[in-house]
Order: sequence, then structure tokens, then C-alpha cells
Amino acid sequence: MTAIIPAILSGGFGSRLWPLSRRARPKQFLPLFDGESLFQKTCKRTAGAQFEAPMVISNQDHRFLIGEQLQELGMTAQSILLEPVGRNTAAPAALAAQVALAQDADSLVLLLPSDHMIADDKAFQQAVETATPVAAAGHIVTFGIKPDLAHTGYGYIKFVPADEAVLSVDQFVEKPSKQRAEQFLEEGTYLWNAGIFMFSAKAMRDSFLRHAPEIWQGVEVARIKARQDLDFLRLDPQAFEQVPNISLDYAIMEKQAGICCVPMDPQWNDLGSWRAIWETMPKDDAGNTALSEAIFENSTDCLVYSEDALVSVLGLQDVMVVNTKDALLVAAKDQAQAVKTIVAELDREGRPETVQHRRAYRPWGWTEEIARGERFRVQSMMIKPGQGLTMQRHIHRAEHWVVMSGTLEVSVNGETKYVTENESVFVPLGAPHKLKNPGMIEVRMIEVQSGAVIHDEDILREPAEDENRD
Repeated sequence: MTAIIPAILSGGFGSRLWPLSRRARPKQFLPLFDGESLFQKTCKRTAGAQFEAPMVISNQDHRFLIGEQLQELGMTAQSILLEPVGRNTAAPAALAAQVALAQDADSLVLLLPSDHMIADDKAFQQAVETATPVAAAGHIVTFGIKPDLAHTGYGYIKFVPADEAVLSVDQFVEKPSKQRAEQFLEEGTYLWNAGIFMFSAKAMRDSFLRHAPEIWQGVEVARIKARQDLDFLRLDPQAFEQVPNISLDYAIMEKQAGICCVPMDPQWNDLGSWRAIWETMPKDDAGNTALSEAIFENSTDCLVYSEDALVSVLGLQDVMVVNTKDALLVAAKDQAQAVKTIVAELDREGRPETVQHRRAYRPWGWTEEIARGERFRVQSMMIKPGQGLTMQRHIHRAEHWVVMSGTLEVSVNGETKYVTENESVFVPLGAPHKLKNPGMIEVRMIEVQSGAVIHDEDILREPAEDENRD
């Protein structure tokens, strides 16, 4: 059996799932489904015998999330390729083909997003098996989802009718109006475009050189000039920024002849909005679904997600309530696609709520702000076993640490000691300090910062220290 290289795309933000999805921790990394993220489920889905180790193509800001979530699965990627800026899907497709090409010109690549829900993995595997010999013969293969409603949020694939498992593609159609979507459903010759593709590295190279050589060449320069950073490969920023920002559909699919399509029905959903989440999740007899503690009274077809509070919904229909520690969304379900307009407005105002949650994840653990006032900030911290913060000092603030659980190795002004539960350490303003968790369990601690300036940029690090640790 031909081995397939999964190329997992993980660069999106998922603005329509705000306020839960943020740029620093977008929807594909949220453990919403049985304690696993969509990214992890995608990795597990492509871990069968017919697959090689995956390559992951991601925004550089998510590099440690990827490493952490792969580690939780006990999986290792063959490469983690970091994009300095987002360039839609054509550039990652070219990059995946180039990396595969370096291994074998006949390598098969399965290019797929990391933020889709597929409930029936067996049906997905069967579709991949059906597509494999077609892709090996030199065709680019796309996967279409059999539609069950006139959805306006998806692109469509028009196929040539035939009694075959693999169909010829007539054309790709962008997201239609409601009237056109209903017409597509009635005609029966259209599939939803899942954005999943299979191809040989050689075939995709030839397509790019024929239809979009500037993308292929720009990606090649960025890859050749890339630098290795721990387990990641950082594409050259200057070269990659020059690559056209365009989708694979526009760059290749709408121009390439002989594209094939495998229809499949794996209970797929791209989870692009809170309405899509509601459609996917189990519901009570009144059609309500709760991803946290909630009470529904005289309400139908509603959704609730709340991080830190009980939500009561009374006398409402088709309403979504999404509560995080720093933002609350209340919206009609038919406005689910418009959530991104709120995000755009917040971005224009420079608000932090689209970027980061109060809990900020780091390579060594996380911090979560508890309180902030004039000249002080209090935050909870978790430090993983074997991890720590590098040597640093602060010009405008002092710090006081109180250990709640675990054991902490602390160095302040060159003096090192161990601190454990209910013990504390004071770090004077300007004192060089670092800390580490030398134990086998997580360290939980409270940090109190006090001083004239309370800001994360008030950090001076030793030049030799590893910049990726903080």
C-alpha cells in the first residue's frame, strides 16, 4: 500500500467562534470534544498504517501548542513548518508538496484542515483508500460531502454524474446565496467542498509551475532560507511575505484539468460557527445543548457555553450564550456568521479580547490573571515538571511568589533554594532570578507583582538564555 503523508493545516483563527476562539489559542486547539481538541482528533485520524508521520503547517505563534498537544497523544511529527504570516491555502499546499518531493517525487500527500469535525472515522478512511490509486495515477483528488441542506456557508463542487466511486469535477462554486444553494440541493449534482485534497508531490508541483509559478517559487525561496529552531522549521519571513495570499481553489483547482472527487459522508462539519457547534452536539428534548453548567426553562434550540458561571436561559428560542472570563456573547443563532463583525470591531479598537484569554499558555505552563489595580497584579501560575522560566530581572517591579503545591527551585541574586507548599519567596526590584520545577508533579503558585510599571515587556533576559522558554 502506498504510504501517505498527512499535511495538517493549522493556521486559522476561527473568529466566528469568538469569544472562546482567540488568536493565541484558536478553535483547533480547544479541548471541547471528549477532552481532546480538533487538532488532536485530526492527528489521530491520520495515524493509521497507511499514513506516515504527519507534517504540520502552522502559524508560528502556535508552535508550542502543537508540540504540547502532539506530546499528549504520544505522537511525533516528521516536521512542524512555521508560517511567519498567513497566506491562505495555496502556499501551504505548495510547501507540503515541496517537502514531500524532497523525500520521493511519487509521495502522496493528504492535505487537510485541523479544525474540522469528522464523527465517522471509518467512512473517512474508506474515502482515502478510494482516492489513493487515483492520486497515485497523477490526478489531484478532492473530497466532497454529500449535502443534507442548502447551506450558504460552504463552497460547492459540481460533479459530472456517473455511477462511480470517483467522479470528475465540473467546476468549483463559491459560497452561494440561499436561493442558489436550494437549487444545488434540488439538482443533486453538487457536493460541499470539504477543503481536503490528495495528490502526488510531482502532480502538485507540475500544477503550480503551470498555473501559479510565482507561488511555487516564492515558497521554495522561503523554505530554502528557513532556519531550524528546536523542533520547528521557521520559513524565511521576507520571502514568505512576498508569496501571494490566495486559496488553493483559486490558484490551482479552478484552472487544473482532470480533477477528481470522492464523495463521502463521514458526518463532517467544519465547525465554523457556534451554530455549527450546536448542530453537532447532543441536545435535550427541547433542542437545547450545554457545553457547561446551564439551566433551560421554557426555552428551545439554544446553546450555552460558560467557563466560570452557571447560565440560566428563560423563555428564549434559537439563542447562543458564550461566556468566558473576560467576554460574553449573546446572539441569535441566525446571526452566527456575523460574530466575525464583532471581532473586526474589537480589532479596530485594539482590544485584547480577540488575541488572548486571561489564561495565557507558555512553553513551561500557563499564567492566569486574578486581579489587577494601580501598581499591582495578582496571577495564578502553573509550571510543568522539568520546565521553568529563564534568568531575568525587572526594572520597574518586584515579585512575591507563594507556592500552593509542588516544589520550586528558585535562584535569586545567585542564591538557589527549594520552596514547597505554603512557602514563599520575595524577588526585589532589579534582582536576577529564575525558577524551575525539578519535581514530577505540576507546581501551582500565586505571583504578586508590585511596582511603578506592571507590564509583560518589563523583562530583561540574559543574552545566553533560550528565548523560547518564556
